[in-house]
Amino acid sequence: DKSGVLIVKILEMFEECTIQVAICQQLEQSPATLSPEDTVINEGEPILKVLFARETAAHLKSRPQDVIHIYPPWQKLLLKNTDVPVIMNTYFSQKVLLGECSETREKTYGLTKMLVRKNIISLAQTFRLDDLDDELHQESSDNQVACGPHAHNSCDSKQHPLAQSAVNDSLLEMVESQGAMGWREAQVRVVIQRVYCLPAREGCRSHIQGNKPLCATAIVNSDPPNVRLCLLVQDAYGMFSEVQLQSLRSADDIEQYCRRWEGKFCCLAGMKILQRTTRGRALGLFSLIDSLWPPVAPVKVPGQSQDSEMMTTNLPPPNFCYILTVQSDEIHVEVDEEEQISNLYQPPAVHGLKEILQIDGCNERCSFWAQVLYLRLQTKRSVPINQREVWLFVTDSTLQNVVHITPKVVAVSVTASCVLSTEITEALSVASRLVFFKDALWGNGRIICVERTVLLLQKPLLYSAAGADLSELTGPVRLDELDSTTQANSICALRGTVVGVNESTAFSWPTCDRCGNGKLEQCPQDRGLLYCNQCSEVVISPILKMQLEVFLSCPSRPQSTVKVKVWHEMSCGLFVLINVLLSLQSYEVQSVLGKEVGLPSCYVHAVNSQPNCVVLEEIVLL
Repeated sequence: DKSGVLIVKILEMFEECTIQVAICQQLEQSPATLSPEDTVINEGEPILKVLFARETAAHLKSRPQDVIHIYPPWQKLLLKNTDVPVIMNTYFSQKVLLGECSETREKTYGLTKMLVRKNIISLAQTFRLDDLDDELHQESSDNQVACGPHAHNSCDSKQHPLAQSAVNDSLLEMVESQGAMGWREAQVRVVIQRVYCLPAREGCRSHIQGNKPLCATAIVNSDPPNVRLCLLVQDAYGMFSEVQLQSLRSADDIEQYCRRWEGKFCCLAGMKILQRTTRGRALGLFSLIDSLWPPVAPVKVPGQSQDSEMMTTNLPPPNFCYILTVQSDEIHVEVDEEEQISNLYQPPAVHGLKEILQIDGCNERCSFWAQVLYLRLQTKRSVPINQREVWLFVTDSTLQNVVHITPKVVAVSVTASCVLSTEITEALSVASRLVFFKDALWGNGRIICVERTVLLLQKPLLYSAAGADLSELTGPVRLDELDSTTQANSICALRGTVVGVNESTAFSWPTCDRCGNGKLEQCPQDRGLLYCNQCSEVVISPILKMQLEVFLSCPSRPQSTVKVKVWHEMSCGLFVLINVLLSLQSYEVQSVLGKEVGLPSCYVHAVNSQPNCVVLEEIVLL
């Protein structure tokens, strides 16, 4: 009832630069007795563009056909070359509910969120940083705010040149212009620096497009998936983002994804922001980003001219990163596999193990090509099996080909968060293999495979060796001899003299001579025979296995007590001793004391100073 109140009816809405723009029809008076649907659009009524701040729009929760009262001090802005006025300062606005149907409609619509189209305005074009002619500048300036189909004829209804069809090259600009809810039609062009899998935390459906799709169909699972395919991408300004794509049953295809996608350009659409993380909250992610910084090619600088001479690599490393994920419905990740490798791509820098062990820094990413000699699962019973770390004992030519190098074998910890493909686990369960460790973590004297570390059986197509010796091993593998520098959780060779046998811990058991089953039962028909449930047959000639602990005196550690757990089926150096112990329990320990033995490979369980004791276990290398 106050003078100066502007009454409008919303025809169309969209968002631009965090401002909600409403294409409205001005009404002479509020249709108090009519519902908004009954108000027929009169072509003669003036058309207005009304700007609502984000807070005001969130309060109004407006939709097309709503009637809004805008109270003073609103202002009208008249622009050149257009007949559509712009209404600003609309902080004092109120939505009018008319009639019972409107109240019902409001309650119904209140349960669903209004999706507002978002137009992208390039900051480069806003500040005239692109090399566009004056005519294009003039056209884009005139049509920065797109009009709806119900707008007045005098309003040009062309879309902004970068509104929907064009591809942006800035992740930050896309995030700031589209908001936390993400973008659908807009695209951003980035370079894929790394492809890896992360442990899946929740199910996800997505669609990936490429020239040759690989497992690129939508995934709808009843059982929870195991891993999620992820990309670490970088835009033309040097900014990184982690894109979490589809969930997979396993990481079996990760090697093909790496070979096909890394280094290629990719257009992202249908993304939403999962998290904005910082260096302090995501040390693992930023250790990988730091390994790719500074860029190998000049990058654009926000707010400066984009001429090539103005581009620079003298920039501080990123201190935040957006984690992007897919929308709930179908998304698109278009990888141009036919295009050449981007100049921004940084392939993994491969080093020899000798060089990695000499790195002074902490939390440094490293890549290397090494022979896996032995693997061992963590034995802490308090930790679930699927969360235990696996130790891989590896070596390479830089450690083996030099005589006075210690150690000759390095222990690599594979944490539960590092996703391994079935190909890797099956290959290492049967034989020693050359494995490429990509982006492992070095720090505090340890090499650790963590999240975003990838293990491959083949070398990548592109990598930088930087003069490292990557030749394969040709002769037999040499292990370090047990000495004063030997540490726990290592493998070594051992020579010494038997000085004692722990008879209280010795035990033996029969196993099936066909399948090796160690849980035999008495045969129901003949209690004197053994029966194997796995073979479902009587075991006529069981193989007797035995475990015992012996104490050795080693010249390399004269002050230490060396205790070794040996096994009958694998022992070579102690076969004389064990054969005597198996002779119907009628043996004399004195007959084996003083025997010199040599064990080619042992695992070091513990090295204690009080008392001075070394505990080892005989092992068989892959």
